[in-house]
Amino acid sequence: MKMQWALIAGLVFALLTGIFAVINVDSVQVNLLFNTVQIPLILLILGCTLIGGIIVGSYGIYRQYRLQRENKQLKLRVSELESSTTSHSSLNSFNTMDSHDSSEPDSLLEKDSIQSQRKGNPTGTL
Repeated sequence: MKMQWALIAGLVFALLTGIFAVINVDSVQVNLLFNTVQIPLILLILGCTLIGGIIVGSYGIYRQYRLQRENKQLKLRVSELESSTTSHSSLNSFNTMDSHDSSEPDSLLEKDSIQSQRKGNPTGTL
């Protein structure tokens, strides 16, 4: 829906610019730093509008490319983290099974779990 409103706004802007350009057909003197030329104002208005559109379009394409590249990098990072989380969870479940079979009392396991959480380990395992 947002794209449709942008298209409609662009068409309205183009229509208003075209009407404004057609009304102003007189020749004007344009100083180009090294030379002065006489050109119709309609060409100057349409030319400046075209150059502005090219600049805005180029920036939009660049921004879209940058966002797609960042999106791809973030997807790779998420897949890496998911795979590392999966491998850690299987390793943690193996360690948990192994620790239940040991002869360590449960109070020591709870104490280690609490200390590891204080150190910043959110899983509560060593």
